[in-house]
Amino acid sequence: MIRSALFLTAFLTFAGSFLAARKPNVIIIFTDDQGTVDMNIYGAKDLVTPHMDSLAKRGTRFTQFYAAAPVCSPSRVGLLTGRTPQHGGLKGNVALNSVGMPSSQVTIAEELKKGGYATAHIGKWHLGHSKETVPNGQGFDYSFGHHVGCIDNYSHFFYWKGPNKHDLWRNDKEVFHDGEYFPDLMAKEASQFIDKNKDKPFFIYFAMNSPHYPYQGSQKWLEYYKNLKYPRNLYAAFLSTMDENIGQLIKKVNDVGLTEDTIFIFQSDHGASQEIRAHKGGGSAGPHRGHKFTLYEGGLRVPAIISWPGKIPENIVRNQMATGCDWYPTILELCGMPSAQHRIDGKSLLPIIKSADSLTQHNSFHWKTNNDISMAVREGKWKMIVKGKRVELYDIPADLGEKNNLVKAHPEVVERLKKVSLEYWESIPIK
Repeated sequence: MIRSALFLTAFLTFAGSFLAARKPNVIIIFTDDQGTVDMNIYGAKDLVTPHMDSLAKRGTRFTQFYAAAPVCSPSRVGLLTGRTPQHGGLKGNVALNSVGMPSSQVTIAEELKKGGYATAHIGKWHLGHSKETVPNGQGFDYSFGHHVGCIDNYSHFFYWKGPNKHDLWRNDKEVFHDGEYFPDLMAKEASQFIDKNKDKPFFIYFAMNSPHYPYQGSQKWLEYYKNLKYPRNLYAAFLSTMDENIGQLIKKVNDVGLTEDTIFIFQSDHGASQEIRAHKGGGSAGPHRGHKFTLYEGGLRVPAIISWPGKIPENIVRNQMATGCDWYPTILELCGMPSAQHRIDGKSLLPIIKSADSLTQHNSFHWKTNNDISMAVREGKWKMIVKGKRVELYDIPADLGEKNNLVKAHPEVVERLKKVSLEYWESIPIK
C-alpha cells in the first residue's frame, strides 16, 4: 500500500511537468487470439509467461478491458484510430486484396509522427494492401511484416483457400527470409529500429501474429508442455515462445538505457480462437463465456496492461471498464500531445490509472459484428446482446459466464439500452 502511494505521488508530480521533459517512447505489443486469462498474472496455472507478467508487475493491469471487436481487423481499427470499427470505416476482416481501412482515418502513428516521433510497424497489419492503406501510408516511417491475417512463421506464406501467397514486406518491397522464424525476425527488426532512433522519441506498433494459428511454438516449449492436454499443449508452447520474444524486446529497451523513458502497452486483439485451423481451441476464457467472433465476454474481454516505470504506479490493478479505443487518447496525453481534433470513441485512461475510485470514462460502449447482424452494448453493470431477433441481458459482475438471461426480469433496462444503442449507431455516418 505504501509503495503504491509513493508511486502515485511520483506520478501526480510528474503529470504537471512531463511536457518539458523528453517525450516518452511508446511501444504497443498487440498479441493475436490470446485468451482472456492466458497469463499467469491473470490466473493461468498451466502456462509460463514471466515477461508478459513483468509488464503488469511494473505497471497497471486491467481486469475489465474490452477489445474494440471480437475479430482481428476491426479490433486493430479501434486500437490505431481510437474509434469503434464501424466509426473507423471497417466492419469485418480485410480479405486478400480487399480495400481495407479507409486511408482518411487518422492513426495514432500519424498523430505521433506530427509530434516528432519516429514510427514503426513491425509484425501483422491486416488493414489493407493498397499503397494508401499499408503501414507506410498510415503514418509509419518504417514497416516490416505481413499484410494479411496470418502467415506460416517459417515460409512466410499465407495459406488459405488458394492461390497461396508469400507475404513478407519491408516498407514497399517484398523480402524473403525463408526458414527464419517470424517472431525472431520481429524482435530483430525492433532492436535495429531502436538502435537507429534511440536518441529521439519513437513509437513501435509491435503487432504479433501469435498465438494465432498456425501454432508453431519452439521445440523447447513443445517438449515442456508435452504432457498438457491437446490442443492446449500446442497453444501453450506457442504462447510461451511468444513470451520469450516479448522478453527480447523488453531487454533491448533496458540494454539501451530507455526503460524509464518508455511506455509499454500490452493487449490481445480479442479472445481465443476455436476455428478448425486453431485445432478447435487451446486458449482459455476462464470463467467467461464465448471466444473469438462472439460478443460474449470470452470474445471481447482481453488482458491489457500499461507500464511506465517511475511514472505510473507499479503492480496495481484496475477493475473499471476500459476499451482498446482508449489507448489513443491516453497515449496523446502521456506524450504531451494535443487531444485529437476529430471525433473518437476512446477516453483517456489516466483518471483510472491515478485512482481506483475513478469511475469508468464510458457511459456506454458499443460493438457490432457479423455484418452488423449482431450487436452489443455495455452500460454500467449491464450488457445487452442482440443477435437477429434474440435479445440477451446480463448482469456482468454477478454473472461472468453470461448464463442468466435477465431480459424478462428487467424489460425497462432492455428498452433503455436499445435506445442508447440506436442513438450511438445513428450518430455514425453511413459510408
